[in-house]
Amino acid sequence: MNNFYLSSVKYQKISESGELRPVTEHYLFEALSYTEAEARTIEELTPFISGEFAISDIKRPRLAEVILDSSADNRFYKIATDFITIDERTAAEKRSRSFMLVQASDFDSAVASFKEAMRGTMADYEIASVVETPILDYYPAKLSSDE
Repeated sequence: MNNFYLSSVKYQKISESGELRPVTEHYLFEALSYTEAEARTIEELTPFISGEFAISDIKRPRLAEVILDSSADNRFYKIATDFITIDERTAAEKRSRSFMLVQASDFDSAVASFKEAMRGTMADYEIASVVETPILDYYPAKLSSDE
């Protein structure tokens, strides 16, 4: 499916000092449309946020794939990858950039998980960058209405 939507949610959160502070949190949803992403944002976050909240933005991030690690923390790293192909006629090297989101505990674990996921591929690639994202959680697609 690979239709990813990044929801930004604003609400008032109680800080460690007991003060109410405005926060904006980011969640990634796999959905068919913006409408479904908005509905799922409300459905998934309502039990965890006391009081009112607002969805301030929903975007379509450029992501090809999400690589999950159930043993990792909810930290997500965006890995920019250049896939390298060679034109047989001109022998020119062509690079196409792709972005993957990897769940990992730290930077090194993210790179290791990415390399493990890429192990079975025949494509040549280079990791162009690895950046920690502000995404707090990922909600995969709901495949049936009874889940």
